[in-house]
Amino acid sequence: MQIVLNSVVSMHYRVATSEGEQVDASTPDAPLTFLHGHGQIIPGLEESLTGKVEGHVADLTIAPEKAYGAYDDGLDLRVTKDAFPAEIQPRLLPGFRFMAEHPTAEGQQVMFTVAKVDEQGVYVSGNHPLAGKTLLFHVEVVGVRAASAHELEHGHAHGGPGCGHEDPGHDHGQEHKHGGNCGHQH
Repeated sequence: MQIVLNSVVSMHYRVATSEGEQVDASTPDAPLTFLHGHGQIIPGLEESLTGKVEGHVADLTIAPEKAYGAYDDGLDLRVTKDAFPAEIQPRLLPGFRFMAEHPTAEGQQVMFTVAKVDEQGVYVSGNHPLAGKTLLFHVEVVGVRAASAHELEHGHAHGGPGCGHEDPGHDHGQEHKHGGNCGHQH
């Protein structure tokens, strides 16, 4: 079966930056499983897999524009500590994440991460850690099947490798909105 819209795809993968930094990989017993065509992985990877079949193995180069986007210097900000609510201030440490309005796109929300805190202020970035990076994937498609009506209703794959839930009635909620670097789109 070819990978098309609404296919459930299971694949093993490794991903690194073009600079050689290893970013993520599936484990031998847990391939990544996703619903194809629903934006659950980065666009360039999804496009590259369209039309492929079980057993397909490839090395893929995904440009930033088809991965996590170009790096936007306008999303690197220094703000004063008192710009944050008092109850949040003790948590303002590197790695702390929060949603806030985009500094130039009114109404658009961005996930910011605290990079550094010093006497001058709180340094935050709204860029994904892989923004501006070319990604090198090695993929092996290990399974392709049509999605069930239940999976289409929920908008993601159920059961099988990579999910961890065999019960089709399981309420996945938002647990498959990955924040990792495994090719899942955020």
